[in-house]
Amino acid sequence: MLEKIREGSQGVIAKSILVLVILSFAFAGVSSYLGTSTEVPAATVNGQEITQAQLEQAFQGEKSRMEQQLGDMFAALSADDNYMNRLKQSVLDRLIGDILLDQAADKIGLRVSDEQIKQAIFTETAFQTNGQFDNERYQAVLRQLGYQPIQFSDMMRQDMTRRQLVSSVVGSEFVLAGEAEQLAKLQGQTRNIRYQIIDAAPLAANVVISDEQAKSFYDANQAQFTSPELVSLDYVDLDLSQMAKTVAVTDEQAQAYYDEHKTDYQTAEKRLAAHILIDAGQEGAEQKANDIHQQLLAGADFAQLAKQESSDKFTAVNGGELDWFEQGVMSPEFDEALFAITAKGGVSAVVKSDYGYQIIKLVDVQPGQAEAFDTVKAEIIAKLQQDKATNEFYQLQQKLADVSYEVPDSLIDAAQAINGKVQTTDLFSRQNAPAGFNTPEIVKAAFSEQVLLSGLNSDVLQIAPNHVMVLRLNKHQRAGSVPFADVKADIVARLQQEQALEQAKVAAQNVMASIKADKPDANLVAQDKIGRYTQDINPAIVTKAFQMPSPQGAPVVDTVALGQGYGVVVLDGVNAAEGITAEVLATLSQGLSTSLSQTDYMAMIDSLKKTAEITFPTE
Repeated sequence: MLEKIREGSQGVIAKSILVLVILSFAFAGVSSYLGTSTEVPAATVNGQEITQAQLEQAFQGEKSRMEQQLGDMFAALSADDNYMNRLKQSVLDRLIGDILLDQAADKIGLRVSDEQIKQAIFTETAFQTNGQFDNERYQAVLRQLGYQPIQFSDMMRQDMTRRQLVSSVVGSEFVLAGEAEQLAKLQGQTRNIRYQIIDAAPLAANVVISDEQAKSFYDANQAQFTSPELVSLDYVDLDLSQMAKTVAVTDEQAQAYYDEHKTDYQTAEKRLAAHILIDAGQEGAEQKANDIHQQLLAGADFAQLAKQESSDKFTAVNGGELDWFEQGVMSPEFDEALFAITAKGGVSAVVKSDYGYQIIKLVDVQPGQAEAFDTVKAEIIAKLQQDKATNEFYQLQQKLADVSYEVPDSLIDAAQAINGKVQTTDLFSRQNAPAGFNTPEIVKAAFSEQVLLSGLNSDVLQIAPNHVMVLRLNKHQRAGSVPFADVKADIVARLQQEQALEQAKVAAQNVMASIKADKPDANLVAQDKIGRYTQDINPAIVTKAFQMPSPQGAPVVDTVALGQGYGVVVLDGVNAAEGITAEVLATLSQGLSTSLSQTDYMAMIDSLKKTAEITFPTE
């Protein structure tokens, strides 16, 4: 769990290997592992179920992560059902791996003590201020993540137990000094070359392709000249967010609304709380909590008792102090008890909660304060615009539905009814619908019998919350072979390019033959000490240069296909690597060790799967 919030407190190997384990755990949460359900499980691992809810929660978390990482590119990927199915399967595989690790750790008796968890939290940099554990920061981070301290400790226990098993495997790898040095010499090697690029583009201009050649190619390759079913749509859309931008709201209207709703612009009262928690699992826990409460009523020091008696050791060091809370944030039992205390320093009765028995103290109070009109003016104007537009939106949505149904063979009347306009898309297929139309619902409607075959308006379709659309067919192009006339120019260009490339290949072979015959060629470009990752030379030429054997006396010559031509490469010499420092060797050694550790981790998961009983629901 901590790897989700840690920034660099562990080694490279641990980060690269354990992230595979930890991410899915963070997405799914410990509660999902403990839950039960009557639904058909997504998978069962040695009798332990992975519920559909667990899988969906982890899947949504993975989608959110990828959307943040890939941005608009992920929107295109998510429109591919096959891709999303593969992604969901990978998430399920990861959850299965997590359970196998937990079961393996339990089988061999791996355990994490309360003291280990406590020390892990105290030493976690995310919970520190100026190098020291900061309870307020700890509580704030937990609130941001949505966890209670005991819940968080339970999650850490499972995570740390799992990491013990993983670390015992991935930490066993090592790299010999000679291996790193050999790799450094290989990667740092440079080569002296001469090369010539024969461009096919000028040659293509002189290639003549007859109509018979083009038609013959077309007939022999019919499968390459088929087009999918295409549609172009007329549509009318109604978008609340766009409507709100056009709604006029005066300063006077905003001021009047503020005056009528001042309570809405008052910051909530906050209370600073402390507590003493007695774990319900302790023998005589309730009686112990009542005894402590009596001591407090008799004048005992709350902070001292918290340090001595509280089961929440992380808050106990600060006298049980928790954090500032608004009403409604904590559990109902805690919330009711805290806000029932009438004076600073007062304590509640013993409160029974999911975590045990608590005694709550009101340390301080921050009264609520009204925000000035100027501070919230823009917010009020936006709200009034949204409210007015919302009222109008639902009326117009009903009009759109009614008119598009009553006049099913046109969208003109429907557009006029909502003061909109009829717009048109380009032709698109089921697989490449444009943005805004690439949802399964829109594609299904576009190719439905109602729209495609009957030529009627679609039903009102929801694009997004408060954004609807009605479609009708503008143009339909059936799937089938593309006529020869439509692709003739492309075929001619393709055949010209192929013949030009063949001519370039022959020319390159002639140059190679001349070089091998010791005939000098002035068109060769010399380049000494090129590296494997040289950027200013065609990559295919660099790759070929490092594939060629080291010259033994005479230069080595070869040709290589390029994107738009052919190249001739002459290898004159191989230079040993320079500047291999201890830092370089250490980096390479670390990289090799990481790679080996990743292989070990995957091998361990595969081994656990082979001996496990894993079942999936049948269709």
